[in-house]
Amino acid sequence: MPQLLLMEGISKRFPGVVALDRVNFEVERGEVMALMGENGAGKSTLIKILAGVYPKDEGRIFFDGRQVEITSPHVSQAMGISVIFQELNLLPNLTVAENIFMGRENRRGRFFVDRRRSNEMARELMRRVGLSCSPEAMVKDLPISQRQMVEVAKALSLKAKLIVMDEPTSSLTEREVDLLFAIIASLKAEGVSVVFVSHRINEVFQVADRVHILRDGKDVGILTRRDLTEDRVIRMMVGRELRSIFVKDSRPASEVVLSVRNLSTPGFLRGISFDLRRGEILGLAGLVGAGRTELIRALFGVDRRSSGEIAINGKPVRIASPKDAIRCGLGLVPEDRRQQGLILGMTVRENGSLVALPMLQWLGFVRHRRERELVDRLIALLGIKTPHREERVANLSGGNQQKVVLAKWLAAKPQILLLDEPTRGIDVGAKEEIHRIMSDLARQGMGILMISSELPEILGMSDRIIVMHEGRITGEMTREEATQEKVMALAVR
Repeated sequence: MPQLLLMEGISKRFPGVVALDRVNFEVERGEVMALMGENGAGKSTLIKILAGVYPKDEGRIFFDGRQVEITSPHVSQAMGISVIFQELNLLPNLTVAENIFMGRENRRGRFFVDRRRSNEMARELMRRVGLSCSPEAMVKDLPISQRQMVEVAKALSLKAKLIVMDEPTSSLTEREVDLLFAIIASLKAEGVSVVFVSHRINEVFQVADRVHILRDGKDVGILTRRDLTEDRVIRMMVGRELRSIFVKDSRPASEVVLSVRNLSTPGFLRGISFDLRRGEILGLAGLVGAGRTELIRALFGVDRRSSGEIAINGKPVRIASPKDAIRCGLGLVPEDRRQQGLILGMTVRENGSLVALPMLQWLGFVRHRRERELVDRLIALLGIKTPHREERVANLSGGNQQKVVLAKWLAAKPQILLLDEPTRGIDVGAKEEIHRIMSDLARQGMGILMISSELPEILGMSDRIIVMHEGRITGEMTREEATQEKVMALAVR
């Protein structure tokens, strides 16, 4: 197949970090090329250079048979390159149709937008990606999985020659993943090339023609479909053998640290009751829309409860706000770390000490020496890879950003940790590290309630599993009793 894209000898440096070191990356016409590597391997930097977000420091780019300079996202898009970033690039206060055609509005005359035509065109694109909502629906009212498909519809509207998908399945249900793969197959049949960035090896095996692997900003190698094995890909990505992605030892049951009885929320959660024991990882399974996130938001005081009682260490508590939850010893690592877990413009130090600031103050002033010592200790404890504590957290890889979110809560010494998709969008090496941290925290006596959409993670890390469907608990099982089939049967009940 003739070559569509060649990035030759690409290098990119940031203060204290060589993000890319003479990387060569190519994509043929009508090919699905997977791009894999640990967080921090350089995948996002390479994509952002292709998208015109970052300028390259060295190297040459050839696209569609000629050498090009990609100086801005507008230039990249005009050439026929469409990038769907992992952190979605949508405006929440605009409609689906307005987001799809942003900057390319259909006009009636010179000054007026033709909303009817835009909605009709959007409706057809939405049909292709399986979106059933109205084109006039506000994006802020859609769940993350549907927002992801709006991005795919937007890319299709551009009629691009090359579509880059950065972790496109991280928020999708199994049915939506199947639909996305069907869309990728149809794009490939039309001669469109796709760069598929994912940490989910089984998905890469399904969709990719070839796999390009980066490690520490350098090329490691390219594998064809016939060469792909899970062990080989992981070894090339992390540069070592993983003993086990799931690092969990079984522990005997301890006393109840969190007790929830008949918790309900207006119009959704119904009669939720369960116990969490000290030193236990309690897995919370279910399909998208089952109410798992709504449950932990209610527990943390983010969403209002209509009824129900919460007890910690046997004593009833009133949690009406996140401030109450923190005071009661709860911590929450949210699903969307960039929007809800971090302040991206602030440093690792500032984010890491945020929840613990009341404990670091004296007469209203932050004792900065204690703050620095605390954050340095957490950086070492969690193995956060950062040039220094004053690095902006936005510059860290996804896995290290997730560790900063964990650090923020560990600084406050919680006894209960609520984890919503703790390994979403991070690579297998970082997953192993996060799982090891979780197991260590449980071993030290912390009670952990973990949401995960990945059944192997639920089965591998949980001491017990409760399953939800449409706002209620449909079953509970021990680690020994649980199988994927049993969990799925309860999740669709």
